[in-house]
Amino acid sequence: MRLSLIGFGTVGQGLCEIIRDHDQRLVAETGVEFSVVAVCDMLKGSLYDPAGLDIDALLAQAASGESLEALDAPHKGWDAQRTIREAEADAICEATYTDLETGEPATAHLRAAIAARRHIATTNKGPLALHGRELLTAAAEVGVMLLAEGTVVSGTPVLNLAIDPLAGAGITAARGILNGTTNYMLCEMEAGRTYAEALAEAQRLGYAEADPTGDVEGLDAAGKVTILANLLMGGDLTPVQVDRTGITGLTPDDIARAKAEGQRWKLIGEVRRHDDGRVSGRVAPEALPLDDPLAAIGGATNALTFETMLLGPVTIVGAGAGRIETGYALLTDLLAIAREIGGSTRAPP
Repeated sequence: MRLSLIGFGTVGQGLCEIIRDHDQRLVAETGVEFSVVAVCDMLKGSLYDPAGLDIDALLAQAASGESLEALDAPHKGWDAQRTIREAEADAICEATYTDLETGEPATAHLRAAIAARRHIATTNKGPLALHGRELLTAAAEVGVMLLAEGTVVSGTPVLNLAIDPLAGAGITAARGILNGTTNYMLCEMEAGRTYAEALAEAQRLGYAEADPTGDVEGLDAAGKVTILANLLMGGDLTPVQVDRTGITGLTPDDIARAKAEGQRWKLIGEVRRHDDGRVSGRVAPEALPLDDPLAAIGGATNALTFETMLLGPVTIVGAGAGRIETGYALLTDLLAIAREIGGSTRAPP
């Protein structure tokens, strides 16, 4: 399976590490062998070799901080649009930076891939949160797959779980902890830290950015709620249509009161299908009873509970971020694409 990587930061490099370190096992378990034929990064440069690029050399060059274009390849310097159009690849892996206000440049990349009839795996929240219905419809019309497992809970397979194993279970809602930074901070506040102290520690550990607004005001979670609504429930929401409250208004008294009453604060993202067919989304802090599965989720871990007609609540817990974890999200989508196009035959145990 020939891959073009658009974006070669943490996620793209994580996928390459997985392919390099687990290639023999992946072939044995899935029947799929991966070849990275193109890499295009706006800062690191661009390479295309239809015979396949040397993954070790790509990773070493990225680690050095030098341009990828110092490596040998028959084609160099292509921009993302040309790479998507002209590099002969079976799938495009779009892993550029996320912009939840414009969705660019990732949305343009996805549109170009659809026009070129390339299957797509993306970890970028922007396009699916802002233009999900349009992009999914356009992909279906030309017969390509657009998969986005890594946009919600990194490599923890919440979308794949809902689309495949839970198909027919009758999902009526999904609610969970979709932002690891705020979950870590709330745990620290329950342990006695102030909001400012919890934020500073989250920043020191790399969980929170220097500007934490996207996390603490619920913007990141709202983008993920939008994707759940549109991909799983046929909604047509954008992040501004999600009712949103962050954690900045929670006080030490709120934390202490909940603890005394056997409850625990969590920032919950929820999408729900109503009896009239309407799909809604919300993000807000909730004081959960301790017997709620989500109340037990500590640290930067994420979790999602699906409410279903046939099975009741089904909860999945896992990592919500990480180099290998998000690279794995791309891998799961690529394997789904391989199964669809007939490139995967599971080997007998």
